[in-house]
Amino acid sequence: MLSLPPRQVAYFVPDARAAALEHHRLFGSGPYFVADNIPLRRSLHRGVQRPLDHTSAYGQWGDIMIEFVQQNNPGPSPFHDVYPEGSNRSGIHHVALFVDDVGQELARLNASGFATALYAEMNDGFIFAFADTVAAYGHMLELYAPTQQLTAFYETVAQAAIDFDGVEPVRSIGFD
Repeated sequence: MLSLPPRQVAYFVPDARAAALEHHRLFGSGPYFVADNIPLRRSLHRGVQRPLDHTSAYGQWGDIMIEFVQQNNPGPSPFHDVYPEGSNRSGIHHVALFVDDVGQELARLNASGFATALYAEMNDGFIFAFADTVAAYGHMLELYAPTQQLTAFYETVAQAAIDFDGVEPVRSIGFD
């Protein structure tokens, strides 16, 4: 088996911008790139088609990307699986891994007893998924293939952190 190093640590929070700004203030991370209402063409939560409207802030903290994610719509989701709706709880939600084939890795994890909490496609066809590893590790695993577009985004975030002077620690971006 190949080693699958973590590429990102993601926190579920009520306000992605406020969390990113506070993390920057405390630890010097960033800058953070915030995508509001990330468009999904398809979202299957535990095999059921459900809307998932979320906002994410992405920034660099040393060698790893940090994500702060908030859910904008009510209802069941992989985020509310870990942090129940209305509980006002926040914390680590998932660790992201690059995998060669999302479906194949999900099948391997499913066979090991880890259910698929989310299978989603963005409007551009980009696929990501969450495997429910909460009972074993305290958080979910997010899986996605390292496409050119994704690795370029990771590189953009990492490069922005080099020589970051603290000016404009939270910046808006958009995903199609």
